[in-house]
Amino acid sequence: MIEAATFRTRADAELAQAALAAAGISSVVSADDAGGAYPFDLTGSARLLVDETDVEAAREILKGANPS
Repeated sequence: MIEAATFRTRADAELAQAALAAAGISSVVSADDAGGAYPFDLTGSARLLVDETDVEAAREILKGANPS
């Protein structure tokens, strides 16, 4: 899987993930927040990962999603 975008919070990444799902693109949120147990304790950012074949379409969809 390839990073399509990064976000400051898991919640922002999950909103973007919903936009991708509506377009038929599967994705995974990768964040260092204990699986969501500590959503305000990110040591980095939340990354949205997609399949290599979907990365260009996903980035186009996410252009307006304000990735950090």
